[in-house]
Amino acid sequence: MIGLFCFVLSALASPFKSKLRLEAENAVLRHQLMVLRRRLHGRVRLTNHDRWFFIQLYRWFPSILKVLTIIRPETLVRWHRAGFRCYWRWKSCARGGRPKIDTELRALIRRMSGDNPLWGAPRIHGELLKLGFQVAQSSVAKYMVKRRGPPHQGWQAFLRNHAPDIAAMDLFVVPTIGFKLLYGFVIVRIDRRELIWINVTTNPTAESIAHQITEAFPWDGPRVI
Repeated sequence: MIGLFCFVLSALASPFKSKLRLEAENAVLRHQLMVLRRRLHGRVRLTNHDRWFFIQLYRWFPSILKVLTIIRPETLVRWHRAGFRCYWRWKSCARGGRPKIDTELRALIRRMSGDNPLWGAPRIHGELLKLGFQVAQSSVAKYMVKRRGPPHQGWQAFLRNHAPDIAAMDLFVVPTIGFKLLYGFVIVRIDRRELIWINVTTNPTAESIAHQITEAFPWDGPRVI
């Protein structure tokens, strides 16, 4: 912690980028010496503060991998990735939500749906409101009896018959070393397996995606995406 504090003070006082990198490497070397002084025998035992120190400096200056001596560079990279996963796991965890409905009400929805095949979710929802049950229509649709319809053509047959008129697109996430997110957008022609569009942005919107689709197919747009 003391080494990181000293580095931050030195970095704030320095107007030169190259000197900042030198200060970072010197801070790493000084902290490694402090750790080695605590070593008695066997492996070097690092505390959580030591790991946090190295991870933070690696995040700001990846070039410190060149001066690491007491830990392997791949170990530091693994720590950074583990911290990234923990951070986004914490950020994406559930924050409450709508409570589940009672078991008796779920059974009633299934019974009403099974006894009245022509009733949809809006009708069953209305009947439940008349009976005094406060439940959302989406919850009614979730717990209704699922009925199988007539057989449809398989997915492979659909692709085989309509491949010239189909394009596949995907929006994927690329994490950066600074815990930021980049969004990649690609479009592929199914029949030719040809990548016809790729773009990266930090702020995807419905309007920007629609514009990219128009740019990818200016004349011969697919019938199915």
